[in-house]
Amino acid sequence: MNIEATIRLSIFIGVFALMALWEMFAPRRVQGFSKPIRFANNIGIMALNTVILRFAFPLGAGGVALYCQLHGIGLFNLVKAPILLEFLLGLALLDLVIYFQHVAFHKFPLLWRLHQVHHCDPEFDVSTSGRFHVFEILLSMLIKIAAIAIIGPSALAVLVFEIVLNACAMFNHSNVRISPKIDALLRGFIVTPDMHRVHHSQIVPEQNSNFGFNIPWWDRLFKTYMAQPELGHEGMKIGLDEVQTTRDLWIDKLLWRVFK
Repeated sequence: MNIEATIRLSIFIGVFALMALWEMFAPRRVQGFSKPIRFANNIGIMALNTVILRFAFPLGAGGVALYCQLHGIGLFNLVKAPILLEFLLGLALLDLVIYFQHVAFHKFPLLWRLHQVHHCDPEFDVSTSGRFHVFEILLSMLIKIAAIAIIGPSALAVLVFEIVLNACAMFNHSNVRISPKIDALLRGFIVTPDMHRVHHSQIVPEQNSNFGFNIPWWDRLFKTYMAQPELGHEGMKIGLDEVQTTRDLWIDKLLWRVFK
């Protein structure tokens, strides 16, 4: 578990630093809010979530997968298939679960109360990728554990999925400029920043689109895909209309927001 944590932390720091530098030298949108304040509080809530999650679920998702393997729990641990096929299907099915989870967090008011902490960021950059309320993080882990127990993916598949999910979230939340031609090409196999930014629009139909984090195909398959925002990427308003002050960016406000 310590090796897994070290690998994940190293990749997280590397990808976060890379995207932050890319944002600095080739930003997609001009930002109006203080970046140091946003980064400090968004990273603060990420760190808090990581510590709480570690104490609440010491085995982590990978440990749960290993336990299921050893005890024959889950589909792939009962019905054997070629290792590569199991690995790829495990990744795809876990990603599909995350897609439906994301849709549910928008559809049901109680879940939206938690998820709005992510959406109330008035800017959109790499730090937004980890801005989630701790209650959502804990519930998401329970959902992930249930999915692992049902699907039975290998511990390696779960580790790779966790790493890819975090890396893709940082990439597709980044305020980076990518040429339209390259963006169109990338959308064939990964969710791009321009694709996911639409999801953070204040316009509700746009907010209820582009739910994918890793694989872009689910949105097309389930008719939740929207190619571009109505006002364009430079003109669209990010976040929630009622959260547009600097004081709303602080971690205490974010944590208390779900009780309003």
